[in-house]
Amino acid sequence: MNLFARKVHCRLSISLAVRRLLTVRRSLLTIFVLLTAYCSLLSAFAQSPEPVDVVTIDTDLVNLNVSVFNNKARNLAPLEQKDFAVLDNGAAQEISFFASGESPFDLVLLLDLSGSTAKKIELIRKSAKGFVDATRPEDRIAVVTFTADIQTVAKLTSDREALKKSIDGIEKPSGGTNFWDALMFVLNHLTIQSRLERRRSAVVVMTDGVDNALPGVYGDGSITTFDQLLENVRRLDTIIVPVYLDTEREANAGTPRGAYSIAREQLELLASESGHTVYRAAKLKDLDKVYAAVVRDLGTVYSIGYRPENRLRDGTWHTVTLRLIDHPELEVRTRRGYYETKQ
Repeated sequence: MNLFARKVHCRLSISLAVRRLLTVRRSLLTIFVLLTAYCSLLSAFAQSPEPVDVVTIDTDLVNLNVSVFNNKARNLAPLEQKDFAVLDNGAAQEISFFASGESPFDLVLLLDLSGSTAKKIELIRKSAKGFVDATRPEDRIAVVTFTADIQTVAKLTSDREALKKSIDGIEKPSGGTNFWDALMFVLNHLTIQSRLERRRSAVVVMTDGVDNALPGVYGDGSITTFDQLLENVRRLDTIIVPVYLDTEREANAGTPRGAYSIAREQLELLASESGHTVYRAAKLKDLDKVYAAVVRDLGTVYSIGYRPENRLRDGTWHTVTLRLIDHPELEVRTRRGYYETKQ
């Protein structure tokens, strides 16, 4: 390289280095300005007299939804706190919170529109509106439908007329059955509002329980596994109320009979882990009276809270035992236990 070329190359190198330095300086200046603005914003929030909404949850309190049943009598006499005894890992606990069955519920009506039910959409709309009519004025209701896809028909609301109008808009669906995905969606995205607002919640799901992910069933099915769904139910305090719709007689040739047996067992597990029971409808036209029974029984759900001593906060499982004192005629159900919160 001659002398002239070397000088040109040197000048170009110096010019490029200067440009890079200026770019770095501008970037640093931009970062400094942004950090200054951010700190000023934090300071303004700290000094602002405006109230800030903060959601606080008592993590020391173990909450139990307690379902009380009496198959021989429809009208149960109200129970009091003294009628209940709670054991946590075998140790008796002092009840520090008690609410009667009159407390309002957030109810999510989850409707399976796959299979044979897709042909009877008018009956499903009618029974869903009957469910709305059976609830109490202070209850809030949401409606969700599913096949392979999930549709939120109505979010939690107490506006009955708006709910019925939304239900009238439910259309004839198509596709498979992703039941596990649908229930997981409701637990993670709809009932979270209830938990933040400290309202009791229940998912009333009308289904035969046959997810396309079951062995031998045609179709891809849910991404969520049943074990994942069950684990989520155990971690939350939302009651799962399956309304088993018997579609086995109308089953197509692609659905093995064994899938229905597995589905029924899974629905029983979901209900029992959340502290409730399964209801059965032989036909769609039976849903009206079944829904009325569901709402009636949820009116006898009590809420109990206690603070167990010697909490290790190590994520271990605690077994909960609930007993009724001097009421042998009644059956009581609640969740089997909970996972200790990790520190």
